[in-house]
Amino acid sequence: HRSQSDLAPVKLAVSLLDKVGLRDSAGEVIALCTQVKTYVEPLQATLEYHHDGYAAAMASGDSGQALINTLLNCIGSFFAGSNLQRMRDRFADAIKLSAERKQLNYMLQAQQVQHSVSKLIGAGEELNYSSEGRNILASNSSVVRSFHYQTAYVSFMFRSYDDMVENIEKYFAFQETTWACLFFAHAVHAFYSGLISFWVARKSSDRQQWHERGERSKLALKKWAESSRWTFEHKWYLLEAEESYYYNDFEVAELFYEKAISSAKEHKVR
Repeated sequence: HRSQSDLAPVKLAVSLLDKVGLRDSAGEVIALCTQVKTYVEPLQATLEYHHDGYAAAMASGDSGQALINTLLNCIGSFFAGSNLQRMRDRFADAIKLSAERKQLNYMLQAQQVQHSVSKLIGAGEELNYSSEGRNILASNSSVVRSFHYQTAYVSFMFRSYDDMVENIEKYFAFQETTWACLFFAHAVHAFYSGLISFWVARKSSDRQQWHERGERSKLALKKWAESSRWTFEHKWYLLEAEESYYYNDFEVAELFYEKAISSAKEHKVR
């Protein structure tokens, strides 16, 4: 759970960049601080900071941090509702930059998100990985976890139940590292895995386990909504609606669906 008080060290870190002149670390500091800000400030506003992070990293010759700021900006923009055609092109640029910098882990994860974007606009073809890419997919748990999340996400969006369940179970099998909780993608994963879990709970024989997974996501979104209504409130309401639907409490579910729609309109969610 993050609040305005959690931004104190973030603000201090950014101010020290100016006072102490730590140019070599500027790209990394801005990238991490921006991700923390996404839990407190409106998502659309925070993404602009990644442009500063990219510029600072390039000024210091740190192409790796420039790439990270680019990818974080792209991923955040996708979930903020940016135009999908434009997002596909932006991810293509990020993939090209990753390949030029020989950052294969980042390239693979960018390819996975771009593939999801392409699927949503009806143009996605199956990914063809190089031998190096296949080796990473076989050994890097972070990349594999991302792959199964993206596959489950697309399956959920197209209501492909069996593929969704198969991949979300594989996603849950990987323990998330502590540092990953700093990133906004952690919240996005919590939201969609929550929606998936409540759906599976209504159909699965193992109702309790899936309901517990959905409830964990719901409680996480509720806490984040206390820090940023703009970004998280409508998502929390939607999970409340799905849980009420799971309990066959259709009147309460309808109430929360309406609250989710109103919150999204109020906060200009696309």
